[in-house]
Amino acid sequence: MSIAGNLPAELSGFVGREADVERVARTLRAARLATITGAGGVGKSRLALRAAARLQDRFPDGVWLVELAGLPGPDLLEHTVAEALRLPDHTCRPPRAALTEHLADRELLLVLDGFDRLAAGCAGLVAALLRRAPGLRVLAVGRRALGITGERLLPLEPLEPGTEGVRLFAERAAAVLPGFAVTAANRAAVTELCARLDGLPLALELAAVRLRALSVEQVLDRLGDRFRLLTGGDPSAPERHRALRTAIGWSHELCSPAERLLWARLSVFAGRFDLEAAEYVCAGGGIAEEEVVDALGSLVAQSVLSREADGDDTDGGSGGARYRMLESVREYGAGWLAALGDEPRLRRRHRDWYLGLATWCELDWFSPRQAEVAARIAADLPNLRLALEFSLDGMPGEPAEDPAVGQYLAGTLWFCWVGCGRLAEGRHWLGRALELSAEPSDSRAKVMWVYGYVALLQGDSAAALAVLQECRDQARAAGNAVAEAYAVHRLGCLALVSDDMPRAERFIDEALLRYRSVGELNSNVLMAQVELAMSVAFQGDVAHAVRLVEEVRDICRDHGERWTLAYALYVLGYAAWLGGEPERARRLAEESLAIDHGFDDLVGAVLALELLALITEGEGAPYEAAVLQGAAGRLWESVGLRLFGSRYFNAPHAVCEQRVRAALGDTAYAAAVGEGARLGLDAAAHRALNRPGGGPAAGEQRGRPPVPRTHEPAASPEAAG
Repeated sequence: MSIAGNLPAELSGFVGREADVERVARTLRAARLATITGAGGVGKSRLALRAAARLQDRFPDGVWLVELAGLPGPDLLEHTVAEALRLPDHTCRPPRAALTEHLADRELLLVLDGFDRLAAGCAGLVAALLRRAPGLRVLAVGRRALGITGERLLPLEPLEPGTEGVRLFAERAAAVLPGFAVTAANRAAVTELCARLDGLPLALELAAVRLRALSVEQVLDRLGDRFRLLTGGDPSAPERHRALRTAIGWSHELCSPAERLLWARLSVFAGRFDLEAAEYVCAGGGIAEEEVVDALGSLVAQSVLSREADGDDTDGGSGGARYRMLESVREYGAGWLAALGDEPRLRRRHRDWYLGLATWCELDWFSPRQAEVAARIAADLPNLRLALEFSLDGMPGEPAEDPAVGQYLAGTLWFCWVGCGRLAEGRHWLGRALELSAEPSDSRAKVMWVYGYVALLQGDSAAALAVLQECRDQARAAGNAVAEAYAVHRLGCLALVSDDMPRAERFIDEALLRYRSVGELNSNVLMAQVELAMSVAFQGDVAHAVRLVEEVRDICRDHGERWTLAYALYVLGYAAWLGGEPERARRLAEESLAIDHGFDDLVGAVLALELLALITEGEGAPYEAAVLQGAAGRLWESVGLRLFGSRYFNAPHAVCEQRVRAALGDTAYAAAVGEGARLGLDAAAHRALNRPGGGPAAGEQRGRPPVPRTHEPAASPEAAG
């Protein structure tokens, strides 16, 4: 059985701290909130991850790491936690409410790493979650306490220099200098070095790197010089803080001028970044573009940067090596960048790179590279957020330079918000973009129709209607035929989920004509044809609906498009079920679910689960069908209105429920639904896609032939979706 959670694999050995690991584990057995505190570089994060890994078996719903250090501000705190938990909430509820509901009956451990800049907001969130989720435990990691009632503090001291410190230094030194060992000849120098660095793990690792070029005695001698040079500042600061700054500052001084400059400039990145981004953002003014790769390699060699190997899970699958800075090292570089007065220019270059990335990803979304785009966006989301923050807010104390840039970026990322399961975060950014400027423009028009699309999928029909009508009217007045087509399309989509099928058909048909007149062909256009098929099927013309989605399926496969394809397969699967072809219906529904799950598209995934529940009931497995209905019901709460509040979309669900209740009885049905309601998206998809033989679930009776669906109530025009 796989272990739920997202803890990363350790990339280097864990030295010492066994007593501390046990102390953390013991505290979390007794308390619901524990906070590891200590100086930067003391090893808080490594300790938290090791202790969390040891506790995984105690939490049936997993151990989940949330990295907060790279967040630009508190606005996205809840979104970031939801992202880490793989909770793509599509509703217009406050994200805190969605988190609270998700965690209410789960038993899991949340590891919040690097909350220092968001301490107040993080404290409020943790307190609210702990009050409402009795099975939740939180392990926080920061330089100070959260200050919440019931919090148990776990101050972390540096390693004992003469034993654990020496062991860590020796291990890290052997990694950079094969064959290195602590001997009688160098033990005194190693011990003194570890003592001078107060046993701080980060400082010891930075010092160990120097053994590529220096002996231990030379490192110690040079460190002594740097102590005299760099121990100024606040005399009341703890010695270990000064030791860390000394160690980082010493590494900084040993860098070449180009490496120092690159270090400062790289501090504008949040989280991970790749070589191409570093070259674009950091080159020029003292660093030629061709010099960046060598300087980057030197910073990796000196442990200023960490490099993640190609294909590492933390890369998001985007391909190619990625780099990141420890937060203490990043803060040091940011101080130098501010002193140089170059931060505004670097932030603009950072924004421009991710503006370009979003533009290219939007184009590549309609291509065979769609899955790569989704992975790339996930990997670069921290930096995209930073670019959005700068585009919409500018530098602290200064307004945004050009509101249209922020609006363009927020609108261009529609595929991230809609296609990759981030509706709630998308609405946050889109709403801010709309508030930034009311001046009509092409960028604002795009933000408007994307905002309307997000709102209608969340079930907020009033907000969707208002912004889409405004978008249509302004686009028509400005002669913006593309924006008008999108606005009309989404008004048709709003009519579809509002059960006004003739209006939906009329608007979407008009939108398709407008798309053709301006030469627009992409995932949105194909989705319009799928939605048109739904509207005509709901009015009774299933054969016409099948012809429409078969054309979409063929175009999708020609272009390598997968996201819209999943919705086309869903409609074809349901049509096959109506036509008495349950095996074909299952194959189509399973492929639809697999695609939607891969994109984290909760809307598509939950529709496919509802269809699979219907198919499973017909295979003679009523209990398993009820479990899938329970899973779908729980997931609908993260989408918005269940089945959009539509009687058309709800009809097959109601038929399935009626038959399953009749087969199981109310008590067993409720038990099965309750079992399914504990499943998240990953577990529900795994269960639906991995039933042995694709037949009835284990323990259920086989042999009952499928009931022909063309003569059942679900085959009425109202159910033919």
